[in-house]
Amino acid sequence: MFKHLHMTLAVLSIALFTLRFVWTLTESAWLTKKVVKITPHVIDTLLLALGVAMAVKLMINPLEQLWLGEKLLAVIAYIFTGYYTLKLARNRMMQFIGYLGAMGWVMLVFRLAMTKETMFL
Repeated sequence: MFKHLHMTLAVLSIALFTLRFVWTLTESAWLTKKVVKITPHVIDTLLLALGVAMAVKLMINPLEQLWLGEKLLAVIAYIFTGYYTLKLARNRMMQFIGYLGAMGWVMLVFRLAMTKETMFL
């Protein structure tokens, strides 16, 4: 059950990030709504907490299981790349590059979750 909830939250997080990216490109008024500002933080906090809970329950140490350590690093990179895309990028080209970079990190996270084989560590 935890695994399915974790995967559902991951899909919601990515879908919401994509929607916020589109709204950023179109300069939508939706970006100023309080619910749009709060919801991603709630979803991502639950997603991270659930991931940590599953690792603790299964007694998986990211220092011993390098795939989990790499997955955590990729999630951190996704967060920073997403922040850059939505807040710091100064023009459309940089926003697109940031979005593609964030999606690249997401693909690495999915790959690591499915195969448990490291790519970089």
